[in-house]
Amino acid sequence: MVFSLLLITGICWTIAYLELIYLGFKEKTYGMPFIALALNFSWESIQSYIALKTNTINTETLVVFVWLFLDFFILCTYLLYGKRYFPKQTSTEYFMPWTIIMFIMAFVIQYFFIIEFKSLGEVYSVFIQNLIMSILFINMLVHRTDSKGQNLIIAINKWIGTLAPTVLYGIIYGSKLVLALGIFCSLFDLIYMYFLSSVKKSANISKQNIIRY
Repeated sequence: MVFSLLLITGICWTIAYLELIYLGFKEKTYGMPFIALALNFSWESIQSYIALKTNTINTETLVVFVWLFLDFFILCTYLLYGKRYFPKQTSTEYFMPWTIIMFIMAFVIQYFFIIEFKSLGEVYSVFIQNLIMSILFINMLVHRTDSKGQNLIIAINKWIGTLAPTVLYGIIYGSKLVLALGIFCSLFDLIYMYFLSSVKKSANISKQNIIRY
């Protein structure tokens, strides 16, 4: 049961990452909200470093290595195409300083989560960043004028990829905090899927009307 849930998590998130990379380069955009990306990349980097330092290479750590590798390409889509989404009232010369500051913040927060909470820190932090990501996906959809870089393949796999460890850590291992965070992740993921589906449907109707006339 435990291995099955971890396997589902690994497969679903890997599919989501691959789709984010594919759509990002295809549509010249980035699909993962930046703050969530910074937290994600930081968590995976720290976990990979700890695994190599302590020589604890197992299925979970190998999956994290794969995620970190894929996250590098997602980060590339942000660096290549992120400037166009930078606030228009702010000069784009602040894009890189802002990016660097956010990454420093993300690494520091993720590091001290582990220092403060030990082995539980990596679990708590990953669920908190997942909740942040779920909310920011909705925010990104609302504030952009299109749904480029986003689709239901990403949304569904993100949802299932978070739901599986929620069952594992929240129900099987009995962490009430993880269960609460996981429930809210699912709630916002489902809301996001509904909004995204509506936006895609509206866009398709608009295209059909344009072709018709």
